[in-house]
Amino acid sequence: MDFTVLSKFFPLLLSGVEMTLLLTLLSVGIGVILGLIAALMRMSHIKILRFIGTAYIEIVRGTPLMVQVYLIFFGFPQILGFIIPPLVAGVISLGFNSGAYVAEIIRAGIQAVDIGQTEAAYSLGMNKKMNMQYIIIPQAVKNILPALVNEFITLIKESSVVSVIGLTELTRDYSLISSVTFRSFEPLLTIGVIYFIMTFTLSKFMGRFERRLRRSDIR
Repeated sequence: MDFTVLSKFFPLLLSGVEMTLLLTLLSVGIGVILGLIAALMRMSHIKILRFIGTAYIEIVRGTPLMVQVYLIFFGFPQILGFIIPPLVAGVISLGFNSGAYVAEIIRAGIQAVDIGQTEAAYSLGMNKKMNMQYIIIPQAVKNILPALVNEFITLIKESSVVSVIGLTELTRDYSLISSVTFRSFEPLLTIGVIYFIMTFTLSKFMGRFERRLRRSDIR
């Protein structure tokens, strides 16, 4: 093993880390927004909204992420008539995919809030929207936070899929370094360690945040 061959690729690896984090943050943002909308649609009493929300969740969860990436990057330009940049295609496909999983996390978190909370809100004169905004969602956030962090960590790793459309994130860095140095073990091991450091750091940080939230529940 000779890790010294990687020294001149440090800026490339750093750039890959930045791209991976940017891709993940943007995708999580889209995923949370889509997930919240889809979760509310799935729990709606209006049949057409419930059908659309359920169809989105089931279709996205039932098809490979790789197919979704190819569909957005290669398929949609054929219909739309213009090329979608790799970063935009990556963010859309990852955010679209994440939204389906986040929707189920949010739905489970909302339904875990005791029904008595809703009854109390209505007895105080709140309507359905106020009950959801001021009573249910704030409590559901605590329920969904651990699962949401897991989704974030999963998305960091799954972002490597977008390397197939040429986006230069960490996994794409391996291909570039390997093609120049003709070595695979050192760049793969280094990239694996970088992924582990990112996910482990995030996991520890959010673990401390969750413990602080639990302490605020103790009276």
